[in-house]
Amino acid sequence: MSQDFDVLIVGSGLAGLSAALHLAPTHRVAVLTKRSMSDGSSGWAQGGIAAVMGEDDSFERHVDDTLVAGAGLSDPAATRFVVEHAPESIAWLRSLGVPFSQENGHLHLTREGGHSARRIVHVTDATGAAVQQTLIALVRRTPNITVLENHTLVDLITAGKLGMQPNRCLGLYALDGATDEVLTFRAPRTILATGGAGKVYLYTTNPDTATGDGIAAAWRAGCRVTNMEFIQFHPTCLYHPHVKNFLITEAVRGEGGKLLLPDGTRFMPGHDPRAELAPRDVVARAIDFEMKKHGLDCVYLDISHQPQAFILEHFPNIHARCLQLGIDITREPIPVVPAAHYTCGGVHTDLRGRTDLPGLHAIGETTYTGLHGANRLASNSLVECMVFARSASQDILATSAEAPPAVPPWDDSRVTDADEAVVISHNWDELRRFMWDYVGIVRTNKRLERAAHRIALLQDEIQEFYGAFHVTRDLLELRNLVTVAELIVKSAQSRHESRGLHFSRDYPQMAPDTKPTTLVP
Repeated sequence: MSQDFDVLIVGSGLAGLSAALHLAPTHRVAVLTKRSMSDGSSGWAQGGIAAVMGEDDSFERHVDDTLVAGAGLSDPAATRFVVEHAPESIAWLRSLGVPFSQENGHLHLTREGGHSARRIVHVTDATGAAVQQTLIALVRRTPNITVLENHTLVDLITAGKLGMQPNRCLGLYALDGATDEVLTFRAPRTILATGGAGKVYLYTTNPDTATGDGIAAAWRAGCRVTNMEFIQFHPTCLYHPHVKNFLITEAVRGEGGKLLLPDGTRFMPGHDPRAELAPRDVVARAIDFEMKKHGLDCVYLDISHQPQAFILEHFPNIHARCLQLGIDITREPIPVVPAAHYTCGGVHTDLRGRTDLPGLHAIGETTYTGLHGANRLASNSLVECMVFARSASQDILATSAEAPPAVPPWDDSRVTDADEAVVISHNWDELRRFMWDYVGIVRTNKRLERAAHRIALLQDEIQEFYGAFHVTRDLLELRNLVTVAELIVKSAQSRHESRGLHFSRDYPQMAPDTKPTTLVP
């Protein structure tokens, strides 16, 4: 027996919830999320949302900054589309009551690396959390939206797999965490808003939910995937034995933070004339270089030269979190390491969020829209979520779709309970370590070959496990991460140059002509 809706949305971050609110006035919407509604990456975003709001700024400048950061691979039409629709997204959030930081009665705009003007709209240093809390409260009281927490995507249901033509997306199977039962959901429209895949790496700023579920499911359903070699490593993740995933926002450098070696030597001016305000890929590689050169576990980010009142006003959450760990950022530097932060590639979509599979849209970090190119400009991620949530919703609202035919329920009559869950945790650990060592900030042909070899072995094991045992969330996530790892390695192997976030020792130069890396299933 299937549960039927007009639209299924997988993911409860800014992209998914925005789409749900746009569609709810006329459509019955189900939002499926694999943990609680607040567990995605959106709520962790500290910096803010990039939009042209100041009189000394322009769309042209924001477009240019994005294209420069994207290292020649951002799509100009997609970039312009996002930049020109960014201010209306801010206006929409303000109309919903998001409490953006103000100064003298106007929005306070901060500046981040790679931006030529102050254009980052923010809520102190916890923008994502403030936006997410506002949207979650609204979604919970909107009548046409059904929220299904602890529901993990197993796979998309396609007409082609059921032997029907023409091929289209008919819905999905999802594992209900409360009952361990795989449920069937049908809808003429499905939106993937599942976020990125940072958990494929050992060190990441992402939450535990970032396992590339949408990218892997779309790939298995026959959709193209583009630019997966471009994984953004955030230069400054807190380095501390008792804390994982705590990001130290770009804005700390934007407001004068300096990167130092343990002896207090500043090193960024020796790597780039823009020093600490260079784009993230440059800063991450510089830190990686210095750590390897000196055999360091971390470097240090120092904002303590700023007045205490300034630090408490601009970075209250970072100050409080560090203080809990015995680090007073008003008096001493913060230990930091680079960490996997953002998946710049993903499911290939058009400007209406449509994928290659009719009936399937994708929005947010799970996609490749053309905006980020070879490197994402700071604070362009949340705005991409909102702009494409709106455009995908408008596409769905403007076009009719017939109800899908009956689909078979999930069949697990021939599987048993797994006898050794330890296999999954060992494989997960092995995957994250070799991806960090071989497919990290700096790559070589040999390292990529080693990673590809190990991925092939893991895939065989996981496929055998998947076919023989009842599915669990851990198994589904591992299966998706190994698929994403394969896509990253294949993309990296096919790019014979260094550009943006992809740096190869074997091909250290930029190629004169280049295009996005698109993989076809």
